[in-house]
This record gives sequence, C-alpha cells and structure tokens, in this order.
Amino acid sequence: MEEKQILCVGLVVLDIINVVDKYPEEDTDSRCLSQRWQRGGNASNSCTILSLLGAPCAFMGSLAPGHVADFVLDDLRRYSVDLRYTVSQTMGSVPISTVIISEASGSLTILHAYRNLPDVSAMDFEKVDLTRFKWIHIEGRNASEQVKMLQRIEQHNARQSPGQNIRVSVEVEKPREELFQLFGYGDVVFVSKDVAKHFGFPSAAEALKGLYNRVRKGAVLICAWAEEGADALGPDGRLLHSDAFPPPRVVDTLGAGDTFNASVIFSLSQGKSMQEALRFGCQVAGKKCGMQGFDGIV
Repeated sequence: MEEKQILCVGLVVLDIINVVDKYPEEDTDSRCLSQRWQRGGNASNSCTILSLLGAPCAFMGSLAPGHVADFVLDDLRRYSVDLRYTVSQTMGSVPISTVIISEASGSLTILHAYRNLPDVSAMDFEKVDLTRFKWIHIEGRNASEQVKMLQRIEQHNARQSPGQNIRVSVEVEKPREELFQLFGYGDVVFVSKDVAKHFGFPSAAEALKGLYNRVRKGAVLICAWAEEGADALGPDGRLLHSDAFPPPRVVDTLGAGDTFNASVIFSLSQGKSMQEALRFGCQVAGKKCGMQGFDGIV
C-alpha cells in the first residue's frame, strides 16, 4: 500500500527575486546582482520542503492558464508534488511578487500583486479523496470556505478507527479578522509573529499564553519569532522553546516561515515529540536563511 501523503492547501505565486548589494534609494537606477524566477506561496513552499525532506505530498491551490502557471506547475513537478487537486480557474491570473533581497543586510522587501484569482472553495475540496492523506495543512486565506473544509475533515475523522485520523494543521499568518476563526480548528495551529504583535504580544511565549484559549481542546499552538527561535504550548500547559539556529550569514529569508512550518509538520508526522519537532523546524529554517532558494537544504 502506498504511503499516505501530506496535503498543503493554499497559495502558489511567482516570485521574481532581485538580489541587490544594498536596498536602493527611492528614485534611483541601480543594477541587480542577480535576478531569478522562483515558485513561491506559503503552501507551495511548504510542499517544496516536505518533498526535499522525503515526505510524499500534494498541493491544492488555484491556477489560471498561462506562462506563469506553466512555470509553477513544471517546478512543482520537479519536486514530485502531486498536483491532482490543483484548481484551474477561468478568471484572474497567478499572483506575482516582486522581491528585493539586500546582500548588505539580508533584508527582504516584497511587493505583492494579487490578480483576482479566486481561492479554492469548499466545493472544490469536496472532490478531495481524504483517504489518501495522513496530514492536511491549511494556509489561512478564505477562512469561511476553509472552515467548511476543516469541518469535512472532522466528520471524516469521526468515522475512522483509532490511529487512522488525518492530523490537521492551520496557519494564521495575516492579521485579518476573518482568519481568526481558524484558531478553533486543527491539531496544530501556527500563529505568526505579525498576528501576535497585532494582538499586542511582545514575545512568542506571551502570545501563546494569551491566544491559547482560542484553540480547540487538545490542540498545540506554535509561534516562531525569527531570531528568537520558536515556542509551543499544548494542553498540558507546558511552554516549550527552541532557540534559533542562525546561519553564519543571512542570505535569503524568503520562505523561512514556510520552511519552519513544513519541517515541524514533517517531524510530527514521523512520530517525533513536539520539542523535537520545534527544534527541527528551527534548524531547517535557519539553514534556509543561509542559502538562496531551497535546493540543498537537506
């Protein structure tokens, strides 16, 4: 019997990455050290990392026909990501992000052009054969539709024998009110530093203590805080922490959060403890920050 997959639901974009020696001043003309096209998007990046770590995975997200979609699909295939649940939309275009990476500081600046591409819907998700998956990760986007997806997984799990349940993780990355209902779903909830700060919390530990009452019974809440490492809080009330593993030199932080999430999911899906998963997530994310792109991360 083939090994069950990890499904990531969310966004795929084209990142046009410009590496410069230092961030340009406004109203000046300067040369890039390099420029490349790279497939991006949270769920899409997490698939890349899961594949590099050796996990069979699938991506579910929206695409629109055209050169950009051809590029991102070819790249997903390069990492052996299962694409049977991608949704081809009849309107909109694949989003494009223009990224500026400063060699001097390692800073990352992103200009995102969202081009009216609808997100995958609960109706699209009805077509997903849930028996194929051991873990489903949902990047918080169109939350009202995603709640229906999560409820479908809950109903599926209620019919399974012990040990056969699909484990679920949710990412709440953007400080948008609509997304906060997603805290109440999933076995693992990733909350971003941006959302934590939006609620007025000065650290990962404070954020977890302040937001834990929003998650469902038995869930684990995780917050990564860049160079401060990452913390997790579960139903036993014990706060777990892993220090960061910074590279000798920060080169490219684009996708570091997606790398952390995917590495934690991979580790937990392999039966590791939350403390081990937290540490592994910080290790792989740290390594990613010291290199351009993702290839060679393992």
